[in-house]
Amino acid sequence: MKRVLVITYYWPPSGGSGVQRWVKFAKYLPAEGWQPVIYTPENPELTSVDRTLEGEIPYEAEIVKYPITEPYDIYRRLMGKGASTDMKTLTQPGKGGDSVVTPIASGKKNWKQRLSLWIRGNLFVPDPRVGWVRPSVRFLKEYLKEHPVDVVVTTGPPHSMHLIGQALHRDLGLPWIPDFRDPWTRMYYLKYLPMTGRTWKRLYRMEQQVLDEASTVLAVTPLVQEEFQARTRTRVAMITNGYDEEDFNQKVEPDTFFNIVHTGLFATDGNPLEFWKQLGDKASGDPAFRSALRIRLVGKVDREIYDAIAGAGLEENLVDLGYKDHLTAVREQMAATVLLLPLRNDPEYRPILPGKLFEYLAARRPVLGIGQEDGAMARVLSGTGAGTMADWDNGTAMRRFLDEAWEAFRNGGVPPVKGDITRFSRRSLSHEMALLLDSVRTQLTDND
Repeated sequence: MKRVLVITYYWPPSGGSGVQRWVKFAKYLPAEGWQPVIYTPENPELTSVDRTLEGEIPYEAEIVKYPITEPYDIYRRLMGKGASTDMKTLTQPGKGGDSVVTPIASGKKNWKQRLSLWIRGNLFVPDPRVGWVRPSVRFLKEYLKEHPVDVVVTTGPPHSMHLIGQALHRDLGLPWIPDFRDPWTRMYYLKYLPMTGRTWKRLYRMEQQVLDEASTVLAVTPLVQEEFQARTRTRVAMITNGYDEEDFNQKVEPDTFFNIVHTGLFATDGNPLEFWKQLGDKASGDPAFRSALRIRLVGKVDREIYDAIAGAGLEENLVDLGYKDHLTAVREQMAATVLLLPLRNDPEYRPILPGKLFEYLAARRPVLGIGQEDGAMARVLSGTGAGTMADWDNGTAMRRFLDEAWEAFRNGGVPPVKGDITRFSRRSLSHEMALLLDSVRTQLTDND
C-alpha cells in the first residue's frame, strides 16, 4: 500500500472542523490504496475535545506523535490566572460568559492583551506553533529513513505545518502538497494583529515560497484556488470539505417546534443583527409563530449573540445546548426545521466555505446563509438548491425565507432539500484525494 505522511496540528481528541477533514480522509483513503501516516503533536493545546472522532480513525492509520513546546505558559503568566491559551478560539464558559470565540477581532484590549497580540504577530511567524518546525524536521528525517512514504501532505492552519513539509521536500526530494483549509495572508483575522511592515513582508514571502516550491497546492474553495493559481506556476488543485454519509445514519425524532438551528462557533463578527430583528418582528406579530419558535444553538457562542437575541425579545425562545460532540451536532442539524449559517461580516470571508456548510447540505434542511451574495457559499447554495443567501442587511430576503418556511411548517412540514450533493461526500472526496496523490507521486517518477 502506498503511504502518505500527513502533518497536522489538529487531531483527535481535539474537536472541530479542522480535525474532521483529515480524519475523514484517513478513514477512506485505505480503500483507495493509500495508508495514512499521521504526524501530530503529542501534547497540543485542546480548545475543544470530541472523543467520538477517535472512533473514526481506521486501524490502517499509523499515528506518529512528537512533543511540542508552545509559548502559552508565558502567555498565561502575562495575562493572569485562568487566561485561555488560544488567541483564535477561546473556551466559552457558558451563556453570558466573558470569554469570546474570536478575541483577536473582538472588543477593546487592555495593555497586556495588546502586548500579547504584538508578540504573537511579530515574534511567532507565521504562528505560535512555529517552534515545532525545526525539531519536527529533525525527527521526521530520521523516522523516514526506516519508514519511507510516497507523498507528504501538510495541512494548515496553523500554516507553520507547511514549513515542515517544505523542509522535507527541499532536503529529501519528497513530493509535497500543502493543503490550505483556510487562506494564509488573506485570512480575515490577521489584520487585527499589530504586525510591522517587515513582518508582513516576511509572511508574504513565506506564503509565496510555499506556493512556488510545492509539488501541487491544494485549496478547499474555488475562489482561493483562483487566487493562488494567479500567483504561482505550481498547479493548484481544489478538494472541498464535505460530509460523511455514515454520520447521518441516525434516527431523529421530530418534535412540534419550529426549530432554527445553528451549530459550531458563533462569533460576534458573525452576529446576524438584521436576522434577529426580522425574527423578533415576525414573532411579535404572530403569536402562533412565537409559541412554536425555538432557536437552538449548539457550540461555543459569544455573549453578544445572546444579547442580540434577548434584544429582539426572543430570550424565551432560546435553547442553548453549549458545546456538543460532532455526532450530536449532526443530529441537531437533521432535526432542524431550518438551518442558520451566517458568515463572518468581513469582506475577506467571501472566498471561504465553512466546513459545516456541507453537513448542513447532508442534513437536507433548508439553509439560510447570511453573507456575501456573490461569495463562495452563495455559489454552493445556489448550485445545490439548498437554501437562500442574504446579505447582512437584506431583511427582505430573510423575512421571505422565514415566511415561506413557516407557511410550509403549518401546512404539513418543511420538505427536505433534494438537490444533488453527492460530489461532497467524504467517500467521493477521498477518491479525488487518492487521484491527486497518485498524480503527484507519478510526477516525481516521471521526473526521475
